[in-house]
Amino acid sequence: MNEYIAYCGLDCEACEARTATVNNDDVLRKKVAALWSELNGIEITPEMINCAGCKIEGAKCVFCDSLCRIRKCAVEKGYATCGECRVFETCEKAAMILGDNAEALERLRRISAEKNK
Repeated sequence: MNEYIAYCGLDCEACEARTATVNNDDVLRKKVAALWSELNGIEITPEMINCAGCKIEGAKCVFCDSLCRIRKCAVEKGYATCGECRVFETCEKAAMILGDNAEALERLRRISAEKNK
């Protein structure tokens, strides 16, 4: 399985927080912090935008590391992604990503189908 596919099905390689970290791009960090603050209803500062990837060794954004309920749930259950969970499509936690991201949902569906072959 691709280690850059996050628990929620998002592609960490395409994540602007990871891109900002890899490229040490403070302008992009500011943009991501503002967007994530708005989306999550909490203050996220540019200094918090430092992440190698959800499942990759190294730096994690504060949100991804300790605030993300999806990541916490999957780690507690020992899942590589939510696609291993039989109720991911109706999960309230996963809905915060899957409700707005058809690509993440499709990735998890493919993972689920492979697991259940």
